[in-house]
Amino acid sequence: MINSAQWARLWITQAAESVAENREHLIDLDRQIGDGDHGENLDRGFAAAVRGDALENAGNGADVLKHVAKTLMSTVGGAAGPLYGTAFLRGAQQLVEDQLTAAQVAALLEAAVGGVQARGKATLGEKTMVDALLPAAEAARKIADANGSAQEALRAAAESARSGANATGPMQATKGRASYLGERSKGHLDPGAVSSALLIEAAASAADQLEGDLS
Repeated sequence: MINSAQWARLWITQAAESVAENREHLIDLDRQIGDGDHGENLDRGFAAAVRGDALENAGNGADVLKHVAKTLMSTVGGAAGPLYGTAFLRGAQQLVEDQLTAAQVAALLEAAVGGVQARGKATLGEKTMVDALLPAAEAARKIADANGSAQEALRAAAESARSGANATGPMQATKGRASYLGERSKGHLDPGAVSSALLIEAAASAADQLEGDLS
């Protein structure tokens, strides 16, 4: 079994690394349909989240995610800070057991996307981060309902998040700054959906690594 606190710490550490590696890519995506600062802002937020001893000092997985939420809200500009912060804060409320389960993964992702939708008023198909997060949550729930493992739930969530992000290309944006472009927003991936997929992929990678260490 995977310890929730260990997983949460490794997830955020790997998420910060992934965001840093993809910083320029996210900036480029955002230049096409936004103001071009998504990669820079998110990189700054996650770099701050892993700085110092805060992750190690967090008592449990929920505390890790609460720390991330507060950091993103205070360091990431624009709409991204409140949206990602809300996602992590809502998700933290579901990470209540010491051992990570598929049911917890599903509940965490469902709470995260629910928070994003409540704050951003977005639904599936509007070219936002919801297009990655909602399919991820649904995929994880299917695994949980089938009595699968946390690792399997995260892998399914990561695959669905990436597919959801890729599906934003032909969509016309109807929310946020990209919506001002109208038809011209078509043909470009949504940067928030792509970064959301990166974060969930990091979560799956962390679980795979911990499971490998246990075997």
